[in-house]
Amino acid sequence: MKKIIFGLIVVGLLSTTSHLVRAEDSASQADLKARAKISEAQAKTLALSKVANGTIKSSELEEENGKLIYSFDITTPGTTNITEVAVDAITSAIVDVSVETPKDQAKEVAADKKEAKKMKASKEKDEDDEKDEKK
Repeated sequence: MKKIIFGLIVVGLLSTTSHLVRAEDSASQADLKARAKISEAQAKTLALSKVANGTIKSSELEEENGKLIYSFDITTPGTTNITEVAVDAITSAIVDVSVETPKDQAKEVAADKKEAKKMKASKEKDEDDEKDEKK
């Protein structure tokens, strides 16, 4: 009976923790949006002006190299390459325009997955350490 109760407590804690992590991610995105001086729509217009006939595949507001930027992945008809355009969310300046081949994109996805796995392991370690401290 004690094992069942303990198991239910652990499941409850893990569920609460995952909700807190999602809430933290939402809060940090809200903080980033609050700091931005231009809207995402304005940044999209600027980014698309750099890529003829482009269509935005994905966008992200992030802090990169100490700057708050909107990052856009833009596809173009007739090519499998992606043009990434970074727009400064404070000044509206174009920070970077780079073209990624499918091979580059695959490397980026692999690196992102590796980083996500590393972050997850770090969070799990922190959670385990926190549980040990409570004992």
